[in-house]
Amino acid sequence: MGFLSLTPNIIVDDVNETIDFYQNILGFEMISSVPERGKLDWAMMKNGDTMLMFQSKESIENELPILNDLPSGGSFTLFFVVDDVMAIFEKVKSEVDIVQDIHTTFYDMIEFSFSDLNGVIVTLAQQIAS
Repeated sequence: MGFLSLTPNIIVDDVNETIDFYQNILGFEMISSVPERGKLDWAMMKNGDTMLMFQSKESIENELPILNDLPSGGSFTLFFVVDDVMAIFEKVKSEVDIVQDIHTTFYDMIEFSFSDLNGVIVTLAQQIAS
């Protein structure tokens, strides 16, 4: 018995605004949504092999009432390994709230972190070539 994949389903206040953010800032594309148009309750997005789902707080509370009293956003971070962290940093630095400037880590990565429009901390990292 092995796990085959992980696709986070992130609770957000506004799925449409979140889609715009991830499309315009990080180049994700929407591949599916419910409904297909208008004010969305849920969407799946993809960039390369990375998949993310975003679901409105209102719609997930109907499915999982245990989540009714939890805030949107996350008590987690998203950590993406990318192929050109400097190019992405230069592209997005004036568009996002940088919470940790670009730096080299002790584990041989170059990375930076920012807050998305829902308060989720996103870290983008690139392995230093040896």
